[in-house]
Amino acid sequence: MSRRDWSFDCKVYVGNLNSGAAKHEIEAAFNKFGPLRNVWVARNPPGFAFVEFEDSRDAEDAVRAMDGMRVCGSRIRVEMSHGRSRRGRGGGGRRPPPPPPPPRYRSPRRRYSRSRSRSRSRSSPRRSLSRSPVRR
Repeated sequence: MSRRDWSFDCKVYVGNLNSGAAKHEIEAAFNKFGPLRNVWVARNPPGFAFVEFEDSRDAEDAVRAMDGMRVCGSRIRVEMSHGRSRRGRGGGGRRPPPPPPPPRYRSPRRRYSRSRSRSRSRSSPRRSLSRSPVRR
C-alpha cells in the first residue's frame, strides 16, 4: 500500500520527532488507541511520521491524547493529516525567502520649531497688531 492510498480521515501526522525515532516505538505509543493500518517514519529529512488507524475515531482520540506528549525523547506535535504537502508540487527543498520590502522614503525633517505655543486657546480675543497708541 503506497502512502497515496491512505485514508486522510484515519491518518495522523506526528511531528517534532528525534532523527533516531524507530517505527516500533511509534507503533507502541499509538496502538493503545486502536488498531493501526500503517506507520511510516520519514528518514530523509527525519523528524516526522504518519500513522494510519483503521477507524477515524481512534485517530481523533490519538490526536487529542498525544499532542504535546513525550515520545522517543522529544515532545511531539500530533494532528490530523490534511493531505497537502508542505513543499508543494515543485519538490526539491525549501522555498527561497521572499524579497525584502521596498525602502520607505521620508521627507526631510524641518529644522525650525513653531514659535507659537499650541496650548493657547483659540477662543481668546486677539490683540491689535498696531503697537503704537493711536493719537488724534
